[in-house]
Amino acid sequence: MTDSVDGGGRRALGAVALLAVPVVLAAVPLVPLAALLGTGGLGLLPVDALGGLLAAAVVGPVAAALLGPVLVDRRISRLPEAGLDDRRADFVADCVERLAADVGVDVPEVTAVRADAANVAVADGYRGSRLVVSTRLLGLSEADRDAALRHALIRLRTRQALLTTATLPALAAVETAALLATLLVGRRGDRTAADRRVNRIHGYEPDRERVPSWAYVVAGALCWLALLPAWVPATVGDRLSIAGGRSAADALVARTGTEEREGLGNAVAFASDAAGAGDWPPLLDRLSLGVK
Repeated sequence: MTDSVDGGGRRALGAVALLAVPVVLAAVPLVPLAALLGTGGLGLLPVDALGGLLAAAVVGPVAAALLGPVLVDRRISRLPEAGLDDRRADFVADCVERLAADVGVDVPEVTAVRADAANVAVADGYRGSRLVVSTRLLGLSEADRDAALRHALIRLRTRQALLTTATLPALAAVETAALLATLLVGRRGDRTAADRRVNRIHGYEPDRERVPSWAYVVAGALCWLALLPAWVPATVGDRLSIAGGRSAADALVARTGTEEREGLGNAVAFASDAAGAGDWPPLLDRLSLGVK
């Protein structure tokens, strides 16, 4: 019981951290703008930096929650359709409907896609809930397939899918910025002797680098410093809320029975390690059974 309470507390802390990410991103333009428009700036409006922060606390999560389902739907629309015949499509729909009734959630919209990854993702939001399942996962044994689908539906019941979908745009923005900063820090500006020989063969050897390598390192380091206020809560939220929510769903599936527990273990291992596991959109990782 204590472990369950502690786990719930950690997930709650992670949820707060996740919601802080869009707030921090929205504060970047809103706080300076509010300070500029306040009494200490142009004197146009009775607002200040605190007002900008309060606005960011509202605008950031709301904007992310509105964009999240749109972002997910657009990514799913670019995935190849499974091309199931009517009999197979009805079978999948009936399977999800049966498991949804057992878990205690409304039946989500089901989209089957053609992918070598044995995975399933579930999203939720103002557009309704949506479950995306790959043809390879549908090809697993009945126990493995049903355990994976049950896991996704439990995350829908616990609202983990709703929270993750609502914060996904902010998390994706932080990941993109972190990747850019890392690339800048690791950029190799100096040419090696081999590079110089190749350049001479082609008749091109500039006297010096246009941008010295240290400038990239400094730019990357500054990007990382600016990103830290958003990256820290994003990392904490990923670990405590998303990964913790996935573990909690694992535990709930395991309590259903021995067959379900073993089936989920097989499905998770197959989703993460089997050949073709990389054929799954990174954007859907946080909504999925396994993470690459």
